[in-house]
Amino acid sequence: MFHEMKSSIRIEYNWNQPVHDLTIGVEFEAWMNTIVNKPIKLQIWDTVGQESFRSITRSYYRGAAGALMVYDITRRETFNHLASWLEDARQHANANKTIMLIGNKCDLAHRRAVSTEEGEQFAKEHGLIIMEAYAKTAQNVEEVDKCVFCFLYYIIER
Repeated sequence: MFHEMKSSIRIEYNWNQPVHDLTIGVEFEAWMNTIVNKPIKLQIWDTVGQESFRSITRSYYRGAAGALMVYDITRRETFNHLASWLEDARQHANANKTIMLIGNKCDLAHRRAVSTEEGEQFAKEHGLIIMEAYAKTAQNVEEVDKCVFCFLYYIIER
């Protein structure tokens, strides 16, 4: 359920070439950026979002400084599962982690099943950062990238 943008955004960051294949198992990427003249290495563990892989996914939260939780704004069921995925992330990841909520496919407003306001309300209630993006065209992907690196820098520095 969250795999669609994660895979595309992971490839978009690295090669400027979104992919459309589903994640099977776990995929890994790493890259560097500089924030306030300090090099930051970001590692993305792209996990399967399907319920049947949930126990495997939990093990990848351990030690994570942050998490990107991605839902498809055109598919309400992906939004409806956020609370349980958030609970897993909070139980199994670093206590100081930053969790960012990303509504994917923001270009498909005519097919929207989850309003921007609903996403913002969920984020507010759970203390999350939220953005909307569209990975296939890279809409807002650079902004998500900057936000992720800035929050990682903040976590590392505190």
